[in-house]
Amino acid sequence: MAEAERITARQRAILTAIVESYIETGEPVGSGTIAGTIARVRAGGGHGASGLSSATVRNEMAELANEGLLEQPHTSAGRVPTARAFRMYVERLSGGAGARLLGGAQRLHLESQIDSSFAGISGTQAMLERTSHVLATVSSGVGVAVAMVASGDTLEHVHFSRLSKGRVLAVVVTSSGLVRDRMLTMEADVTARELETAASFLNEHFRGWSIERVRAEIGRLVERERSEVQRLLTSVEELWAGAVPQGGKAAQTVYVEGVANLLGARGVGSAEEMARLREVLAALEAKQRLVELLDAYIDAKQESVRVIFDLEEHAPEMAGLVLIAAPARMAGDGHGTVGVIGPKRIHYENTMNAVSYIAQVFERMLHPPA
Repeated sequence: MAEAERITARQRAILTAIVESYIETGEPVGSGTIAGTIARVRAGGGHGASGLSSATVRNEMAELANEGLLEQPHTSAGRVPTARAFRMYVERLSGGAGARLLGGAQRLHLESQIDSSFAGISGTQAMLERTSHVLATVSSGVGVAVAMVASGDTLEHVHFSRLSKGRVLAVVVTSSGLVRDRMLTMEADVTARELETAASFLNEHFRGWSIERVRAEIGRLVERERSEVQRLLTSVEELWAGAVPQGGKAAQTVYVEGVANLLGARGVGSAEEMARLREVLAALEAKQRLVELLDAYIDAKQESVRVIFDLEEHAPEMAGLVLIAAPARMAGDGHGTVGVIGPKRIHYENTMNAVSYIAQVFERMLHPPA
């Protein structure tokens, strides 16, 4: 029997009211609060558990606690929902009987906010950067946008800038619209003129070539040439190897915004909480770790938003947080993920709809109808 089927319709209505009250206030919820909420719903023409006294609600809350859906943090306090309760709540929002998706004026307002935020934006990189900002704003969580571009992505333009002795900034633009920049430390110093020559060589000879094909061809030329141009080719090879490191994995571009939102959301105060928060921040700053987390849970082939509660199974430092994410199609053969990391008392309706809608925005803007 499904977990939702083990409780009555009245208990489901009470549990929903408790979850929403806890999301709103962050405080344990008492029976009197829920009885008042249900009375207001009834007065407004709502359905579900109606005309319940505080005593009745208290008894039902005790049953929900026995089912492992509520817990009592302090003897005299109200109850708070468990992770299982949040899962049931999200399942009700996502689909099935009684699904409660954000609709009407609320959804239109959210979509209007998102559309206005993307006005005038074009190209994958700009959209990723704006996506992380928009998701952080609408969710009060951490907005995440990741693009993974296949190694077959082709070269559009490359530029090298000399920053100081032995230090070079390499910027590689691909046909999918992604811009990769890397700080390189060269074994031998190179002049600005030499960097310009190297960039011109790559742009003139390899524009439209796949990243891997460029690497292979440069290596072949270095082996073949035994003349004055060898020095140039050797410099080009070193610059290119630094700008686009070799590896079978797709190139990744990661944007994260809204980390400061976790400071208030987690109720940081104790030394232990501060230590845990530092672990979370370190994980978010180590963007490769974040990509691994998304890869572990989000399948590029899925078509809907997924809500993950057990992040600590893959990343212990993420205990107490939830991931709401969906795959997004990028230009060319690339793919990516857009999502939000936040506390369990995040506003699920708004966040799930925002993530879903932004994934559709990528589809619409990067793959316009013919």
